[in-house]
Amino acid sequence: MYSNVQCILYCWGKALASLKYERVGVIARLGGESVEDSVEAVARVLDAAGVEAIYEAPAAATLSDDALRIAGREALGDQCDLIVVVGGDGSLLGVGRDLSHKNIPVLGVNRGGLGFLAGVAPEDIEEDLADVLHGECVEEAHFLLEAVISRNGQEVARSPALNDVVVHSAGRSHMLEVRVWIDDQWVYDQRGDGLIIASPTGSTAYSLSAGGPIMHPALDAIAIVPMFPHTLTSRPLVVQGGSRIRVTVENADAIDAQVNCDSQVNFDLGTGAELHVEKYPEPMTLLYPKRHSFYESCRSKLDWATRLGDR
Repeated sequence: MYSNVQCILYCWGKALASLKYERVGVIARLGGESVEDSVEAVARVLDAAGVEAIYEAPAAATLSDDALRIAGREALGDQCDLIVVVGGDGSLLGVGRDLSHKNIPVLGVNRGGLGFLAGVAPEDIEEDLADVLHGECVEEAHFLLEAVISRNGQEVARSPALNDVVVHSAGRSHMLEVRVWIDDQWVYDQRGDGLIIASPTGSTAYSLSAGGPIMHPALDAIAIVPMFPHTLTSRPLVVQGGSRIRVTVENADAIDAQVNCDSQVNFDLGTGAELHVEKYPEPMTLLYPKRHSFYESCRSKLDWATRLGDR
């Protein structure tokens, strides 16, 4: 990681080019010294570049500066032209659901686990963030899904999801019987632990653990992945991104059936309700360092580079 002086000199060198992003919002999850160190590094780069920085309260709490400008998440979406998120992919999922409708690009600094979405490593904050501020980066548009639950023709719940929408049995082991339609065409009845409906972004998350396909983020497609189906002939299904998916739970005793979005937002489903899933209107624009490659991320994070016999 660069020292303060090195950071200032690097940003001064970049200052010869015009800034693309001049008002930056900073969001961070509370998570100990590692998160605090990264927020401080982000703050140094923004200050050295002469960028107006606005902090969500948890991010501001990691800095000992009473003069910081603080705003809520919705206000950050209205006032900023770039959002920097310090945390893991879970933090980015929440920002995607909350702010994708604002059409603001988001840059993730990884302080979590695998970090498929958060593309900046802590040791690269100074160089990568300075590049991004000047537009030297890779932009990826990630579409979200939208889950709507209706009962007797009336909407009872709604939420976007960046990764996936999951139908499952809450609280206890209980086999579900689900019926699936795509564009009002009946597809199948399925018995198992549940069903995962994943975007390309979510194909490397829960869907992958259930045997779903890995999809490039640029694909306009949705994966439907059964969870531990009660038949060996059931396989993941990939459909067009514009498809309208409808799911019902058919067994009358499945009163504990639930729907969750990104494993962070939960709704009761139960017998008699319908789940409707389709593409959310506004995508989330994620920024990555200019050297970013989806396939390199797969090699490093999924251990594709390991050869037989290597240790």
